[in-house]
Amino acid sequence: MPQRKIFSLIFLLCTVPLVQVYSQWDLSDTDVIVGAERMDAYFPLLRGKYVGVVTNHTSLVGNQHLVDTLLSRNIRIKKIYSPEHGFRGDVEDGAMIDNSRDTRTKLPIISLYGNNKKPTESQLTGIQVMILDLQDVGVRFYTYISTMQKVMEACAENSIPLVILDRPNPNGDYVAGPVLDMRYASWVGLNPIPVVYGMTMGELAKMINGEGWLKSESGQKLFCRLDVITCEGYTHSTEYDPPIEPSPNLPNYEAIRWYPSLSLFQGTSFSVGRGTPYPHLIYGHPEFEGPYSFTPVVIPGKSENPPHLREECHGEDLRGLEPEKFTLRFITETYKQYNGTDKYFNSYFRKLIGNGDTEEMIKQGKSYKEIEKTWEAGLFEFKEKRKKYLLYPD
Repeated sequence: MPQRKIFSLIFLLCTVPLVQVYSQWDLSDTDVIVGAERMDAYFPLLRGKYVGVVTNHTSLVGNQHLVDTLLSRNIRIKKIYSPEHGFRGDVEDGAMIDNSRDTRTKLPIISLYGNNKKPTESQLTGIQVMILDLQDVGVRFYTYISTMQKVMEACAENSIPLVILDRPNPNGDYVAGPVLDMRYASWVGLNPIPVVYGMTMGELAKMINGEGWLKSESGQKLFCRLDVITCEGYTHSTEYDPPIEPSPNLPNYEAIRWYPSLSLFQGTSFSVGRGTPYPHLIYGHPEFEGPYSFTPVVIPGKSENPPHLREECHGEDLRGLEPEKFTLRFITETYKQYNGTDKYFNSYFRKLIGNGDTEEMIKQGKSYKEIEKTWEAGLFEFKEKRKKYLLYPD
């Protein structure tokens, strides 16, 4: 079982988000203390200021939401900003989210998903410091890091310091996959990083600043004033099971570990188990042969219109198996075995994998090992670059 700090899953649904580095990890302590719990390190940055918070349901301080924690200590929160899945994490992938007001605190909630992925100047009016606290999973196409980058841009443009309350990366123990070809940059991949990049959000934010990837709409390079409040007791080899699911279709640690590989099925005609209790733990297709069968249905807040809705799919059940590190094996094997290869890929696959070559090599019949070998040079270069920005030992 992965080591974890025991948290209560009872929490109040309220809100919170700013990089210089405050680092005090104690490797003799097996428990992890997340950045949000290190209030002595970041409260001095907030007191007497109007605060904006980029947050969602994962922003826990013990058994209490970060917003409640800040408000109870007289921190002046002015606005809440929420990423994909919404403030409470109960909106399915890709669903449009409107601005709203939190029923408990009456604070305005600005949605940073849909047509408004970056805070506008008017939405930042009155904000003197921004805090960001989100539980990421360390995969390039998981959009919390895209939200972070757009918040960094907006803060840089409006001279607002950003404090990132760092959290462990549950896929932070390795680096794998192709480095993004910037010709395929999109909301699910903004920077030349691999599919699995082995960094926390705080470390990645430092890289975004340091590599000059932060730019205005006109292409001008920006620099975000950044404070990272690091975790204590965490290294990149720590097995970290988040105390609450990061998003609706990542129900547990097992799914989080399979996610980098199985999420690629979203770029194909196959189901990855959305509309079942086991997303990212199973996969299949109505016209495929496999030992396991499942039928996707509507699950409000998780899968309103899943692929192959109410169709019986056949494939594989990976529950109970040791999750593999990122691999193309499932994609290459199902492509070869599936009769409708001309209908296998959709346009989303190239955005997810981050290039056009991989799909072509799969169609040519190359093995997953042959394809993965072509990524080695890019991975080596990225790993060397990554070393400059690490805040925790590997």
